[in-house]
Amino acid sequence: MSTGSDAILERMMALHPKIIDLTLDRVWRLLEALGNPQNDLPPVIHIAGTNGKGSTQAMIRAGLEAAGHRVHAYTSPHLARFHERILLAGELISEPDLTAYLDECYAANDGADITYFEITTCAALLAFARTPADYTLLEVGLGGRLDATNVIDRPELTIITPVSMDHEAFLGNTLAKIAGEKAGIIKRGVPVIVGPQEDDGLDVIEARATQLGAPILAYGQHWHAGPERDGMVYQDEAGLLDLPRPVLPGDHQIQNAGIALAALRHLGCDETACEAAVTQAQWPARMQRLRTGPLVDQAGDAELWLDGGHNPAAGAALASVLRSLPKRPTHLICGMLNTKDARGYLRPLSVHVDSLTALSIPGEKNTLPADETAQAARDVGMTAFEAKDAQAALAAILAREPHARVLICGSLYLAGAILRENG
Repeated sequence: MSTGSDAILERMMALHPKIIDLTLDRVWRLLEALGNPQNDLPPVIHIAGTNGKGSTQAMIRAGLEAAGHRVHAYTSPHLARFHERILLAGELISEPDLTAYLDECYAANDGADITYFEITTCAALLAFARTPADYTLLEVGLGGRLDATNVIDRPELTIITPVSMDHEAFLGNTLAKIAGEKAGIIKRGVPVIVGPQEDDGLDVIEARATQLGAPILAYGQHWHAGPERDGMVYQDEAGLLDLPRPVLPGDHQIQNAGIALAALRHLGCDETACEAAVTQAQWPARMQRLRTGPLVDQAGDAELWLDGGHNPAAGAALASVLRSLPKRPTHLICGMLNTKDARGYLRPLSVHVDSLTALSIPGEKNTLPADETAQAARDVGMTAFEAKDAQAALAAILAREPHARVLICGSLYLAGAILRENG
C-alpha cells in the first residue's frame, strides 16, 4: 500500500459506486469505529447555503484569527490540491498528517461502502479533534440535512447563506424543498444566522428554526448590511459598523460580509476583528485577478481573471461585478459540468461580454462538452467559439483583442485546473 495521500485518496474513490449518495448511515458507522471524534471538536460553526458559503467562511476565519483565535476550517471541493480542504489551526494540513489520518480512516472503514466525500470528511473531523484550536468552521458539501458534515449534536452556531436553485436532482425541484434540506443543519436551541433569502426559502428556514427553538438572526430583521459610499455599513442591535468594502470583489460579497459580521458579533468579536473579516479574507477563484504564472505571461497586456461560480445566482453576481469594472472588451473562457444550468448561468452575463470560448474541463468525466457549452452561449445571445484548452482559447482571444479582459469561469473544477496549470 502506498503511503502518499494521493494514492490513498484514489483508493477511497473506489469504495462506493456513486460520487453522491446522500445518507448519514455510513458516516455514523465510520465515526463510531474511529471513537466518535465529532464529539471532541472545538466549538463548531456550521455553514450551509447555495451561494457564498466559502466566502463567508473565509471572512469569519479572518475575523476570528484577527481576534487571536486558532481556527480549523473544512471546505470543498479543493482547487489545486486536496490539502486545501482541511485547515488545522490556521495552516493547511501537512502531507504526513493527511496521509496518517486518511490511512486511519481507510483501515477503520475496513472495505465497507462509503463515498469519497464521506470518508474524507471523517478524516477531517479526526484531524480537528486531535489538534487544539478555538473554533471549527465546517462548510456543508451538498445540501445539509444528509450531508456528511451534519454530525455535530450541538454546534456553537449555524449559518444559512442565500439559497437558490442548484443540485435539484439531489435536493428537490423547488426553492422550498432545497431550503428545507439546507435547514437540516439547524439544531435545537442553537442560534442560526440567516442570510438574504427569497420568501419561499425563508419561510421554510424560519419554520424549522421555530420548531427547534433555535434563535433566528435573519438579514433584514435582526441585522442589515449594504454599500455606503466607498465602503459598507453593518447594523444590528449592538450598533452600527462603518467598514471598508470587502477585499473580495463584487456587491454580493457585501451580503456575505454581513453574514460573517453577524456571526462574529454573536461570538463577541470587536470592531477590529470585524474590519479584519472584510479586509483580510482570502478566497481563491472568486473573481480572482491572476497576476503571475504562464497564462498571465501569455496574456501580455490583457487582464486575466478567474471565477468558480457555476449556477444562475452566481452568474448574476458575476454580471454585477463585470458591470462595476472599468469598461474594457470582455471575453469569457468557460467550462461547466453537465449537472449545471448552463443557460441560466450564462444569461445574465450575456450583455456584459463580447464573446465566449468554450472548453471541456480537463480530466473531469462530468464535464459539459465544449460544443454544448458553446451552444448554450449562443442560445442566450453570445458569440461563441470552442477551443481544446485554456492556452488555445486565450491565444485566439488575444489575436482578436490584445488588450481584452479575459474571465475564465463556469466551474470550480475548471478553476482548479487553471490554478494547477498556472501555478
